[in-house]
Amino acid sequence: MWDIKSGEDLILLSMSIFLLVGMVLVGVVALYLLFIIRKAVNPQVAVAKPADTRTLWQRVSGLHALSQEQDLVMEHAYDGIHELDNPTPPWFMGLFYSTIAFGLVYVIVFHLTGLGDLQTAEYTQEVAIAEQQRDAYIKKVAGSINENNVAFVKDAKAIDAGKAVFLQSCVACHGQQGQGGVGPNLTDEFWLHGGSMKSVFHTITEGVPEKGMMSWKKQLNPLQVQQVASYILTLQGTNPAGAKAPQGEKEAPVLASK
Repeated sequence: MWDIKSGEDLILLSMSIFLLVGMVLVGVVALYLLFIIRKAVNPQVAVAKPADTRTLWQRVSGLHALSQEQDLVMEHAYDGIHELDNPTPPWFMGLFYSTIAFGLVYVIVFHLTGLGDLQTAEYTQEVAIAEQQRDAYIKKVAGSINENNVAFVKDAKAIDAGKAVFLQSCVACHGQQGQGGVGPNLTDEFWLHGGSMKSVFHTITEGVPEKGMMSWKKQLNPLQVQQVASYILTLQGTNPAGAKAPQGEKEAPVLASK
């Protein structure tokens, strides 16, 4: 809004502010003259108001006793119906004016001066902080997992994460359902390089270069390898259609022993 890039912008801004201030001053003077003229044309005789004997709570809440109703009757009446001078309670007006003040402060702080961040900026910052915390947590957890202590995970979220990695990186060789293709069938009880959790973890991490399987330790951290290995072991016994013929040695299913 206040991006001034040339002298012409500065002149236009100065003239705009000058005109705005001038218009406000003219308006104030006009209202003041109107008030003076109305007062001169319609002089009012000051009438002493009765003393306000209400309690502090009654004043704040705008309450009046029934005995004071006659003092609130306004001069005009319509068909015998009188109106009471009973304005909005002070507490409500205070709340109303405070919202206006809050709105002005909000506009100045967040839109004019830029001292505060808008909701979009705050959201972006919080997401960035959360991503950093998530990465730090994953590195901490993943760093403690290795071939010696890796264990099958039963958590549904971990299995789903392993499935996502499998569908992204493994289906080209092992099929959408693990039924095998270029690579071996992962749904039966036969394994070329071992079917235990540690063996599957090792195979994914180091790969089998002589058979065309790459090492995934540079693409996946140990936590991801644990998750995808756990997902692969859940495929045992699913018997998908068109599964590749068994290869390797037969081993008891890992899940059957748990």
